Amino acid sequence: MRKILHADCDCFYAAVEMRDDPALRDIPLAIGGSPETRGVVATCNYPARAFGIHSAMPMARAMRLCPHLTRLSPDFEKYRAVSARIQALFHELTSLVEPLSLDEAYLDVSEVTRFQGSATWMAEWLKQEALARTGIIISVGAAPSKFLAKLASDWDKPDGLCVIAPNEVEPFLLALPVKQLHGVGPATAAKLEALEIVTCRDLREWPLESLVERFGKFGRRLFELARGIDERPVQIERERKSVSVETTYHRDLPDLATCHDALTPLIERLVARLTRHGTPAIHKLFVKVRFDDFSSTTLETTGREALAARFQALLDGAWTRGERPVRLLGVGVRLTPEEQRRQMTLFD
Repeated sequence: MRKILHADCDCFYAAVEMRDDPALRDIPLAIGGSPETRGVVATCNYPARAFGIHSAMPMARAMRLCPHLTRLSPDFEKYRAVSARIQALFHELTSLVEPLSLDEAYLDVSEVTRFQGSATWMAEWLKQEALARTGIIISVGAAPSKFLAKLASDWDKPDGLCVIAPNEVEPFLLALPVKQLHGVGPATAAKLEALEIVTCRDLREWPLESLVERFGKFGRRLFELARGIDERPVQIERERKSVSVETTYHRDLPDLATCHDALTPLIERLVARLTRHGTPAIHKLFVKVRFDDFSSTTLETTGREALAARFQALLDGAWTRGERPVRLLGVGVRLTPEEQRRQMTLFD
């Protein structure tokens, strides 16, 4: 039986700013770009969330929901420094750490003998040490799998500590609403509700074949998660799958010709990023377009080089799907999977 911890810093960017300026703690605070430049909320504190503000919300809307909202531009250099200290703390406990972002990680503590092997005591130690060393509060979930550990860390936020012991998995899952399963968004939740599937107990009544028929490959994942099946290991190294750049424009790009002009500097930025990554092996190119009505489309094609002409041709096709002013453009590449690269090298 594995012991997995999921550690997540509560409203991380905002927490760092509140630590450095205690006057921000009890007022609505959002970290993100300005509304004048179409910025979005990167994160916000709990007083701001009481007004319905959340991550990825346009900052202009956040300001309408809470006119007295305090906005700060993100200071990523400062956040990375705090994150490095927290990640170092994780590695004091175990070498099996899978960082998901600056403020989140999985830890496999199955073989850890400290704290008499108790995942609960390990979680308590992480919370105490993170606060003492960095002034940041983290929520920690402990469970036999990554899926359950992530649910546990979200269960009692903020400042949460939730442990799902092996003998508690079954009753926990049976009562769990299906909308809390990883990967179940609003559309899938609505389809499940239409089938009168509200909890994992309801979901278990459906055979695998029926779920696959209605939900495709995700039907198998639903079948497994409803039973607590999640064999994903904690991965120390995560393979990069794509490299991309994008820009949200202060003013909408009115037509296709203007979009073509704006695409050139994006391609230059992408090539510079690829060079910094050592020019990795590419197998697809893609262009992303978000129109002024917030609808988005992505068009991709096979290719091994980030050629400007290929991106411009993709833009032509993507733009015809909306044929309206554009607020965001992005370009990127999908990288050849590592296993495929090894096979190609062996063949060569």
